[in-house]
Amino acid sequence: MSAKPLPGRPLPRALFEAPPERVARRLLGKVLAQRTGSGWMAGRIVEVEAYLGPHRATADPAAHAHRGPTPRNQVLFGPAGHAYVYSIYGRYFCMNVSCERAGRAGSVLVRALEPVAGLEQMTRNRGLAPGADPHELTSGPGRLCQALGITRSRDNGLDLLDPESPLQLRDDGTRLGRVLVTRRIGIRHAVELPLRFVLAGHGCVSGPKSLAAAASLSVSVSSLH
Repeated sequence: MSAKPLPGRPLPRALFEAPPERVARRLLGKVLAQRTGSGWMAGRIVEVEAYLGPHRATADPAAHAHRGPTPRNQVLFGPAGHAYVYSIYGRYFCMNVSCERAGRAGSVLVRALEPVAGLEQMTRNRGLAPGADPHELTSGPGRLCQALGITRSRDNGLDLLDPESPLQLRDDGTRLGRVLVTRRIGIRHAVELPLRFVLAGHGCVSGPKSLAAAASLSVSVSSLH
């Protein structure tokens, strides 16, 4: 694994103090990186989902914050740009990024990455054979957390915008291609909301079969108030 410093620069807090559907688009192409004792593991964000705070007129019962603050989701009600890590099925973790101003609890789930640094360590973390397909490493919110070694006990609440943080979001100037907007996947509530943002045609997105159908959908986020 390379011990070289991360490319790019930290992201400004103001970028995250906005509605989650705006922040979600802004996160595509950015780099999520985890520091280890021997260097950095990093991946480029290629798929995200926005989750609305309880102050919004559009109800979002799929959001962890929709019933208000609890000890579990307190990070979401704090400042923007922090990691909210939670467990699923008792063994996997997922990571959201808090957004909007404190108290509003919007968030963005990171769903898929393109591995860009530390692939050997990611492969070991995932328990895969050397040379595994990058799609198998970080395609899906649970997979990418496992690949980067993200856990709730260690990473929940970390400031992703602090250049001294072991878990960071960075901007290396990568320009984006076409972005698809679809309905969110893998949830049971508010499935009609068009809040999933994907880099079109990228091989590392999760649920690729759903993209073919999503491409024909006429959905818009402009009606979300």
